[in-house]
Amino acid sequence: MDFFIVVILGVIEGITEFLPISSTGHLILTAKILGLVQNDFIKSFEIAIQLGAILSVVVLYWRSLLIDRKVLSRVLAGFIPTAVLGLIFYKFVKNYLLNSEKIILAALFVGGVILIVFELFHREKDQASQEVADISYKQAFIIGVCQSLAMIPGVSRSLATILGGLALGLRRKVIVQFSFLLAIPTMLSATAYDLAKSAGHFTSGQFYYLSAGFMVSFIVALMSIRFLLKFIERHNFIVFGVYRVLLALSLTVVFR
Repeated sequence: MDFFIVVILGVIEGITEFLPISSTGHLILTAKILGLVQNDFIKSFEIAIQLGAILSVVVLYWRSLLIDRKVLSRVLAGFIPTAVLGLIFYKFVKNYLLNSEKIILAALFVGGVILIVFELFHREKDQASQEVADISYKQAFIIGVCQSLAMIPGVSRSLATILGGLALGLRRKVIVQFSFLLAIPTMLSATAYDLAKSAGHFTSGQFYYLSAGFMVSFIVALMSIRFLLKFIERHNFIVFGVYRVLLALSLTVVFR
């Protein structure tokens, strides 16, 4: 790995983390295209640079978390199922699922089809929640369960939470913002847990790459969040579903 590749992966992470197209899937597939071997450092790098993207949410939404206890309590309720299931399946995901581009491509394709079909039939209700604080604890918990499906690389944490929230009757902007906030404890804990197990084996040069990727993803993610919030004011997510399907089909041919 060199600095140029670090920048490429950081940019991809920053762009894809909050869009319903799977940042993990994109990072793994990009690494394969670039000829990077999925060793322990690369796997940890792909997890750790997500923390940079998450920091952008903290910068933009710190007031909601620190001042509004209703928002914080909903975020924690949504985080519980992900935390429990993440601890149970951590080794299986890292040792097996992250090594399979077939699983990633299948998840991208199936998720894209589901997203397209869902959006074609979904209609936002007038009585839908207007603010994140209006989300019930039950809804937050169910969204957290949906988020846990993103342990399968290619599914997309954003896709799972957004579709879960829309299916529960939340407004598009509300579930997108909740998805942003729910990413904070989810990715903080995932990164901390992974680094606690792996950091002792990294060299000083590898920590340099981690830091560089972290900063790049943070800067790009700030722009990505602003883009998504503007985008959903006038559009649905069908374009992302189409992108997922086309990407999966094209890379299936490439990797044959």
